Amino acid sequence: MKSLEISHQNIIKLFGPFDRSAKLVEDAMHVRLRAEDGKLVISGENEECEAAALCLYESLLRLIGMGYPVNEEKIEASIPLAIEGRSDDIIELSTEAVAFTAKGEAIRCKTVGQRHYVKTISKKALTFGVGPAGTGKTFLAVALAAKEYKAGNVEKIILTRPAIEVGEKLGFLPGDLQDKVDPYLRPLYDALEVMFGDTYDRLIERGVIEIAPLAYMRGRTLSKAFVILDEAQNTTEEQMKMFLTRMGEGSRVVVNGDPGQSDLPKNVKRGLLTALDVLDGIEEIGVCRLTGRDVVRNRLVRIIVNAYDKHEKEEKQALTDAGEEKNAD
Repeated sequence: MKSLEISHQNIIKLFGPFDRSAKLVEDAMHVRLRAEDGKLVISGENEECEAAALCLYESLLRLIGMGYPVNEEKIEASIPLAIEGRSDDIIELSTEAVAFTAKGEAIRCKTVGQRHYVKTISKKALTFGVGPAGTGKTFLAVALAAKEYKAGNVEKIILTRPAIEVGEKLGFLPGDLQDKVDPYLRPLYDALEVMFGDTYDRLIERGVIEIAPLAYMRGRTLSKAFVILDEAQNTTEEQMKMFLTRMGEGSRVVVNGDPGQSDLPKNVKRGLLTALDVLDGIEEIGVCRLTGRDVVRNRLVRIIVNAYDKHEKEEKQALTDAGEEKNAD
């Protein structure tokens, strides 16, 4: 059993409405919590569980003391770090700002995977961000692009993604070509609006920010630009090679995608997977693989992603077992 001195006010913050946050910790960390006589008392299945919970609450109290908000989302994200004894990571994820929005609000990484992704982009000329939906790949890349532009490190921001015709032919959609492809680029517009506010329209008009389908990149050299290729799982091998060879002097390139959500026909080779294989081991290129642990869009999304990952692993194992049985026969 372990205990920690704590005020009644902080107990309310850490236990949350109807003790939801406390129950979350109890279930995940195999402990029981109770507040008595100005202390938080922790009893668990074993000493390791108790030590991990103590690490969690010591870190959360430090954050509260530094003036940072602690809510259920923050507590849930901190639990796996506390289990691994990574109290410094709990603090740093709440205090380090990646960039600031147009309203002056700090953007912070919510997971260790996201922080690794951000640091890799800052160090490498080319970074691949691979992971499921909801891990913040696009938004964080746009935030860093805005930061680099505002600091004068790049002259342009170029955002692109392949316009895959899923169920609808572009020719049958209303409007001119830009109207036809805008729905595919909407997430990029949304992220830019957060970072630049009302000024992003003028930046687009001046050509400082360019948002276009991947096909528009052919034949160009992209210099002094921060370039983001989004939804890269929908690129063919030819498209990916074309894009990567557009890099010019002083450019920084981020390629994001989720190999598990490709809309390409099954007989078409995936450009993202080929690039990851061909470029493996090149020092100037960074690869960040985000997982279900890095999903921040919604707790249910993380559960869904983890369930699909488990299902895919079971299917692969079943195929492997079936192949071994066939060879044995």
